[in-house]
Amino acid sequence: MRRLRPALAAATLAPLVGGAAAPGHTPPELQAIGWRKVEWHGIRPAEFSATPSGGVRVRAQGEGSFIARPLQGPPGCLAWRWRVDAGPPATDLTRRGGDDRAVAISIGFANFAPSAGFALRAQHAVAQASAGQVTLPRSALTYVWGGTGREGHGQPGSFFSSPWTPGITKVRVLRPAESQRGQWVEERVDLGADWRAAFGAHEVPPMLEIVVSTDVEDTGARVDAQVENIRLVPCR
Repeated sequence: MRRLRPALAAATLAPLVGGAAAPGHTPPELQAIGWRKVEWHGIRPAEFSATPSGGVRVRAQGEGSFIARPLQGPPGCLAWRWRVDAGPPATDLTRRGGDDRAVAISIGFANFAPSAGFALRAQHAVAQASAGQVTLPRSALTYVWGGTGREGHGQPGSFFSSPWTPGITKVRVLRPAESQRGQWVEERVDLGADWRAAFGAHEVPPMLEIVVSTDVEDTGARVDAQVENIRLVPCR
């Protein structure tokens, strides 16, 4: 079977993580720095472009899609900076069909959480068979600019289950929707510590890929956001 590119592998997993998807048109300047675009079926795709400094800009109006690239090796600390100049109002990220956010960064990992059941593993095996030689993520951490959650969920610092993939993806709001716009914010997260906190296990699996996404289909809101200088750094 032909080897799939990372973004196509993400698309293969898409039915498992909440919706059918297919590779989209990747602008040459993004392709040159390793990104591949993926689009959800039935949702108009957002516009992704490269910034002069080698970052990513996403613009949308009631749209949603994502870009992905490999990020392999043992998990350390991940750092980046981002800004949101326009984004959706606060939404409940724990609810399907209402979980809009300006921008999110997700990290895929090689192994399941200990709590992953037989049905989830079987679904994943089907997706993996279709993906060929590319290993699909079996767990993921998602860091969000947007939303609020409900009843304490989704507040900065806490992890909660994705409403689309509760057995695979844990979500953490770093910047709520009402955070100040138009300013760069530096972020630094400890992926190993976060994986252990989110999934309740001590042995943290290797990383596989990183995804930058936006989703404002439900609210129809406008997004203008940027992410730059994504890098692995030593954990202090």
